[in-house]
Amino acid sequence: MDIKEKLNKYGLAKATEWLRALTAWARRLWIKMLPTLLWVAGKLRWLHPRRYMRILDWYIIKKFIGTYFFAILLIISISIVFDVNENLSKFAQYHAPTKAIIFDYYVNFVPYFANLFSPLFVFIAVIFFTSKLTGNSEIIAMQATGMSFKRLMRPYMFSCMLISAMTYYLGAYIIPHGTVVRQNFETMYKNRKKNNTAENVQLQVGKGVIAYIQHYDDHSKRGFGFCLDKFEDKKLVSHMTATEIQYDTISDSKYHWKANNWKIRELKGLKEHITSGSVKDTVILMEPTDLVYSKGQQETFTSPQLLDYISKQTSRGSGNVVQYEVEYHKRIAMSFASFILTTIGLSLSARKRKGGMGMYLGIGLALSFTYIMLQTVSATFAINAGTPPMLAAWIPNIIFAFIAYFCYRKAPN
Repeated sequence: MDIKEKLNKYGLAKATEWLRALTAWARRLWIKMLPTLLWVAGKLRWLHPRRYMRILDWYIIKKFIGTYFFAILLIISISIVFDVNENLSKFAQYHAPTKAIIFDYYVNFVPYFANLFSPLFVFIAVIFFTSKLTGNSEIIAMQATGMSFKRLMRPYMFSCMLISAMTYYLGAYIIPHGTVVRQNFETMYKNRKKNNTAENVQLQVGKGVIAYIQHYDDHSKRGFGFCLDKFEDKKLVSHMTATEIQYDTISDSKYHWKANNWKIRELKGLKEHITSGSVKDTVILMEPTDLVYSKGQQETFTSPQLLDYISKQTSRGSGNVVQYEVEYHKRIAMSFASFILTTIGLSLSARKRKGGMGMYLGIGLALSFTYIMLQTVSATFAINAGTPPMLAAWIPNIIFAFIAYFCYRKAPN
């Protein structure tokens, strides 16, 4: 038997024929797709950073980012010194462990306040290093080559994009977890004023289901004077009472409560059916976090948790969701503050002045502090005066956007 017969016997010749046909098909396909691939590659060149960022741009970006972190390190270090001096007596009074002070308090203190005042640090960084560039006549040299002020803003805006993304991600997903640890430390070793009780709580826990608790103690997760009413077509069909309810903290699922000395009245027309007992395990769509509100609680939620909480509380008809809505929108609005304050700072410090930058530096710092103060004032108006939360969070950005545009128009072009 020759080689060809052996190949035909084992089917290898047919497989070789298929492989040759597949190779020829792939070659034809590649030849047809080559012009399309070259066109796509040509378009992708527009997305390459080197097309927009030159050596000078990277020089400014490194200066910007480096000065930004230097400003954070400098100011936060000073803040820590003052905070230690202020709270050292309280730490000693409540016997706070050194490990807890460092890792539970200050490790979470630094990112919280660094992110809170990030727009201020951005502005200080822009004013500081741009004034130095202007004093060394580097800005003049750039503009002498034909670079416009708009082109000069490109590396600044790219740096703002990086800082804004980092600020939003930290504020929305990372810092809330550290805030929980820091607030627990403050409750235990600093002020001990955390709110653990609630009086006369009434909320909607389902469609047509209203729960009422006369007194709730969050420390023991126990409520007293409990009442649960169920309505259908605006008519009361079930009325449950219990002298005490206890939240099941070891259950694998949420919403498990244990009712003690319970009684249920079921109403069907003119008839009434009453059942009662000593202990009853039941599922009620509410949690301890829905009953007790403590100061700064909204800062302990990540942005997805804030959305879920706002949606749940709104469906229940709760009125304490404004501060949560303000916190959610403020995190988004604050990420855009870097662009606004950078435009103001660059416009004020890009021109070389005979009298120096002292007056304009003071103007810029006053504007940045006004921006931070306006954020607090607008949030207070939203909570106490009924201003829409989204509008309250964006009012500082809207006002300072006009100021930034005015400074940009007056900048040296």
